[in-house]
Amino acid sequence: MVNVDLRALTQPVGVLRLMATVFTCVSFSLVASAGHVSTPYWAWCMFTWCFCFFFTLLILVLEFTSVQAKLPFAWDDFTTAFAMLASLMCLSVSIMYPVFFTCPACPSQIGASVVSWVCFGAYAAEAVLTRLRPSGQNSGFLSSLPGIMKMLEAFLACLIFTSLEESQYVGSAQLQWCVAVYCLCFIFAILIILLSAGQLTSFFPFPFDKLVIVLNILAAVMYLTAMVIWPFYSLSGNKRPSNCGHLCPWDKLVVVTFMTILNVIVYTLDTAYSIRLVFCVSTQ
Repeated sequence: MVNVDLRALTQPVGVLRLMATVFTCVSFSLVASAGHVSTPYWAWCMFTWCFCFFFTLLILVLEFTSVQAKLPFAWDDFTTAFAMLASLMCLSVSIMYPVFFTCPACPSQIGASVVSWVCFGAYAAEAVLTRLRPSGQNSGFLSSLPGIMKMLEAFLACLIFTSLEESQYVGSAQLQWCVAVYCLCFIFAILIILLSAGQLTSFFPFPFDKLVIVLNILAAVMYLTAMVIWPFYSLSGNKRPSNCGHLCPWDKLVVVTFMTILNVIVYTLDTAYSIRLVFCVSTQ
């Protein structure tokens, strides 16, 4: 029997989710009405709004019908993590879309850009409210600092994939190594997130936290090599063309470089924090 819970819609977090659902729908509707643009950045923006709309609506329905209590994972941990991830995604498209696709005579694009910032505000407010729960209610992996860093690593990798083009690295073994690094480390991060969130780590015949440390060290070293190799072989002696406008291939090389540097920092912090948790805090 389904029990209806009106508090899912009337409490502050529920109101913010309703706002996010409406405004993400408005954003992708305005952009769709303006017409399709064949570029990965446009696809990323549309994916973000549709993804956030679908999962926010799903969360509202599950909480309204009280079905979330029957799910086999930590619901509060999932919703907190989703709010933080949606905040990051909406922030990225709120910057990306107006930079690449908005003009003074484009009312639909301007409207979508403004509404996207409202979406970011709604998700950021939800993330703050859920993080302010009493101590002990945010005890899952996804809402912990290691979980947040893992989601940030995967998110930055998605931005790198959005900026990659086959013509950038084809014929260059060094740049192909960098692409392999981005793919492998992304897979590592996703597997750790899924196994930890699904509470499947206890099935491993060895300490999972020590495996995570090994993977973090490996990913940090691999990303460090990519941070050196990618700009050296893609930008060295390759100046920005004078006729390079919006969505310029050269700009995408810079985006990949910048996101690689950010992920090196995140992986390094993640590794240091994981080592501290396992070898310092756990022994006290």
